[in-house]
Amino acid sequence: MSVTTPQSQEQRTESGLLSTRPVWLVGILATLAGAVVTEAFALVARAAGVPMEAASPGATEAAEIPVGGFFGGVLFWSVAGIVLAVVLARWAKQPARTFTVTTVALTALSLAGPAVAPHTATSTQIVLAASHVVAAAVVVPLLARRLSHVRR
Repeated sequence: MSVTTPQSQEQRTESGLLSTRPVWLVGILATLAGAVVTEAFALVARAAGVPMEAASPGATEAAEIPVGGFFGGVLFWSVAGIVLAVVLARWAKQPARTFTVTTVALTALSLAGPAVAPHTATSTQIVLAASHVVAAAVVVPLLARRLSHVRR
């Protein structure tokens, strides 16, 4: 029979379940959580009447953003974040800080896309930009927290 002392229980709670998992696995779990939350955000916007049609630069007209499109977008773009996290965990002196600074800067940069989307309603541009922030607000802290437990 195993006896759990208050100190070992506290240490386990403090470090959290994800701190003992591989960085890539935490990245996948964070991405799935971010994709679900972002898609839910988009569904609420749809229900509120925001038109989900946007155009890429150079397009002559807006195309519909399908249900599941936000989910897929988060999955696609988070792959780069997971790769970045794994690389930083291996080689960076301060992986959590470097990851956070880099991903916050990239998220800010990503807001330019919705801002300049042609043939796209302003309400849709706002939802698109906000969805970038929503996804980052879920994914980045989870991966940064895991990276803060990297030991050299």
